[in-house]
Amino acid sequence: MPAAIEPSQKVRHEETAAPRSPRPCRLRARPGAPHLDRAGRQDGKTATLQFGEFGDNLRETSPGLLDKFVTPTARLVGPRGEQPIAFEKTARGFVLSRTAGPGESIVIEEATYPYFENQQDGKTTRHAWTPAARYVTTFAAQQPKLTFDIVPTGQQGQFRVVYKGKPAPKVKVSAVIPNGWSKEATTDEGGLVRFDLPWRGSYVIEAHHQDPAAGERDGKPYDNASYVTALSFTHVAGAPALPAGPAAAPGK
Repeated sequence: MPAAIEPSQKVRHEETAAPRSPRPCRLRARPGAPHLDRAGRQDGKTATLQFGEFGDNLRETSPGLLDKFVTPTARLVGPRGEQPIAFEKTARGFVLSRTAGPGESIVIEEATYPYFENQQDGKTTRHAWTPAARYVTTFAAQQPKLTFDIVPTGQQGQFRVVYKGKPAPKVKVSAVIPNGWSKEATTDEGGLVRFDLPWRGSYVIEAHHQDPAAGERDGKPYDNASYVTALSFTHVAGAPALPAGPAAAPGK
């Protein structure tokens, strides 16, 4: 394993044990974070974009909150540059026409999610929410492509969180596996965060970011914005993880 480059500030960690029973389904105004599941079809040549709470084994469906997602964009990023990926919407997610090979990644962003509006004292406040996802096949260093992105740095378990091309300091980041085990850390001043990866199997690294500045999207103004991004990968080393609990009910 290559020598680790330690962050300039100490990274704080908090660990949560896997739940012994399924958590109750929460009422949600929006779906959970997106993540990419490589097992889209039995041929192993596609990936599926799903939305929900990964550690709760919750996946949004159609009809339901999945229908809030109108036109996500998917791109394959690799040594030959970038190319769009076609996809098909199903009842449980968006099945992409291909998956990422060695040295490639998939990035997806939904920049057309409907605004949330809040009425208070006769004033309407519009909030823009942008979910995004990335799938990687290795820990090789990658350049950010999404507005709010998490990228591997080339060191196993180390990631960089980036907002609009710049490192994002003091951002809470979670590492989650399907059975509910999770670990939380906070990025240092360089946007770096590190996790031990004790289990074998699928991981999602997730972060949220709030931007209080007003802006415009597709010609429509908003008053503030938030972002959620999730990095998905499969770790081949480590101890076998406990299986995921029963599937939680999706939102309506």
